[in-house]
Amino acid sequence: MNRRLVPILLSTAIAASLLAGCQAVGPNYHMPDHAVAKQPAASAPFISVEPRAASSEPLPDEWWQLYQEPVLDDLVRQALTTNTDLRVAQANLARAQAGVEAVEELRRPSTGITAGLTEGQLSGEQYLQTAAPPFGSIYQMNFHVAYQLDLFGQIRRGIEAAKADTEAAQAAYDVTRVTVAAETARAYADVCGAGLELSAAHHILDLEHQSSDLTAKMVQAGRGVSTDVTNSEAQVAVTSASIPTLEAQQKLALYHLATLTGRPPAEFPKAVQDCETPPRLTAPIPVGDGAALLKRRPDIRGAERTLAASTARIGVAVADLYPKITLGLNVGSIGYTSVFLQKQTDTYTLGPLISWEFPNVGAAKAKIAAANATTAADYARFDGVVLTALREVESALTVYARDLDRESDLKTGRARAATALSDAMRLQQSGRQGYLPVLSAEQTVASSDASLASQEVKLAQDQIDLFLALGGGWGKAAR
Repeated sequence: MNRRLVPILLSTAIAASLLAGCQAVGPNYHMPDHAVAKQPAASAPFISVEPRAASSEPLPDEWWQLYQEPVLDDLVRQALTTNTDLRVAQANLARAQAGVEAVEELRRPSTGITAGLTEGQLSGEQYLQTAAPPFGSIYQMNFHVAYQLDLFGQIRRGIEAAKADTEAAQAAYDVTRVTVAAETARAYADVCGAGLELSAAHHILDLEHQSSDLTAKMVQAGRGVSTDVTNSEAQVAVTSASIPTLEAQQKLALYHLATLTGRPPAEFPKAVQDCETPPRLTAPIPVGDGAALLKRRPDIRGAERTLAASTARIGVAVADLYPKITLGLNVGSIGYTSVFLQKQTDTYTLGPLISWEFPNVGAAKAKIAAANATTAADYARFDGVVLTALREVESALTVYARDLDRESDLKTGRARAATALSDAMRLQQSGRQGYLPVLSAEQTVASSDASLASQEVKLAQDQIDLFLALGGGWGKAAR
């Protein structure tokens, strides 16, 4: 290399080192001081916690194991392994990670090699010669290196934004894990709940058939009227009509379980189809507090990381107001093939390339305004996600507590119906009344049992809704 290039290279390297330490333009990200997540009320204990429904104990990550049902554990494990939504989320995360690698490459010198061979005539004037060079085969080979000086931090801000995007993609993946775990538990509860309600409906139908037959015999014996038979048959028809709906609900839940675990509907888990006991916790549910919720819910984390990414992109946009300097080095050989790679064919160039959209900075300012607006929108969305998370937990706690109250009332009603049945049986056994009042009392008890069965299903769904709102199921222990 020509000795005259040495001082140029040294001075360029020194300048690049000094300029590399320049402060990146644009705002440095930190969570806004007035964000909802920083307000004391957001981190406080939940106001809807009632001792018999929930406790302030921390929520375990694998919350479904609280039910101590191996079948449910296995279903959730399968879903978290084979679910298609999780595969999509995983691919999106891999794409975001590749994006970080692509942006980080901008910090490194870019290199390239070109080569070509042509047959033709060069211009003498191009080389300041009066005579035209001879016609012949002309080759060219070139190796170039370019390095952009990140004077104003545009590349650094881009990397910062890409990394935040990746963290948001990771949060989206974790949201999918939370949803899949809860949906699997809910589908399992729906299968078992439909089985429980079907059992109760069949019991009521058997009693109504008995009552209808006995009513018909009494009418034939002259101890009743035909409308009694019609009414009892109508009640049988109404109860019969509820059974196909429950059977369909059970099948739909089984098909949902199959797709959640990555299988066709025909391959639904056969071990579950006869379940008649919905998963239900009798102890208070551990819910933690607001501070734990803010750390645990992945959608909150994702919204915060999206805000960080948009803040960094303000810096990317601001950097367009300033010049970009790229250092370039080209080394090659150009000439006739007859003098291939001889000294007189050597070429080399070294120097900076400066590009600056000035004074026409209107487009750059418009990009800055758009970046600021995007950041403001992401800030509002972040606050909204936090508020929604808090509302969902408080709502789930309230619904669960009130449904526990309803179950208590239904149990009281069932106990009184059982007492009435005992009285009717005692009167029937003493000969003071016939068997029809006993059947009627049995129907009342059976109806109470059916209402309790429906309420048990509702409480199982309430618990899963609460676990979903709490956002557990994505941590390392569940991976």
